[in-house]
Amino acid sequence: AVPNMYVCEYLFVNQNVSSHSNSAIESAIGGNAYQHSKVNQWTTSVVEQTLSQLTKLGKPFKYIVTCVIMQKNGAGLHTASSCFWDNTSDGNCTVRWENKTMYCIVSAFGLAI
Repeated sequence: AVPNMYVCEYLFVNQNVSSHSNSAIESAIGGNAYQHSKVNQWTTSVVEQTLSQLTKLGKPFKYIVTCVIMQKNGAGLHTASSCFWDNTSDGNCTVRWENKTMYCIVSAFGLAI
């Protein structure tokens, strides 16, 4: 489904989160190949950049951002999350990014203040 283009001050808008997460991933990882020694640095950079960009929006939200980087080696990855919140204002967005050697999955949760 296409996200609603109407941006309300008190709504969590997936399009904003997706855009900022993708920018953070490209900035931190870009065209690099998977390197175990760099994963901690990359994940920290992605979550900090995403969080920084979201807070600059000036919306009345508390944010939670997670990042998983996984080498492409044929292994499976299963995740789940559950939230108890106000569906009219709060929300979450998950961005899946990949290149030839790795996957990067960023999840952001926005909780209205």
